[in-house]
Amino acid sequence: MKLIQILKVAAIPVLAVLSLVSASNTALADYLNSEGGGGDYRYQLWSSDDNNYYYLKVWLNEASPESDPYSTTRRFTSSREALIDFDCNYAHKSLPECPR
Repeated sequence: MKLIQILKVAAIPVLAVLSLVSASNTALADYLNSEGGGGDYRYQLWSSDDNNYYYLKVWLNEASPESDPYSTTRRFTSSREALIDFDCNYAHKSLPECPR
């Protein structure tokens, strides 16, 4: 009988800690890092909660700020890489990094 009571007392704190750990893992969110524009487009640069990847949300300049993005890019490993992609593919800048 004592063993069952001890297990009940020990199980409650363990389950509480496990539920807190799993809840904190599901609360991860992406973060807005910067905004800018070029050519006919504007962007928002977003990063993952752990800064492992970056992506851009792109709108036409005349689009409403509340509208859905014109495009959401693939994931990039750095903010620099994401911004170069914007400059090359949306702002149409002639950078050495742009594919020809």
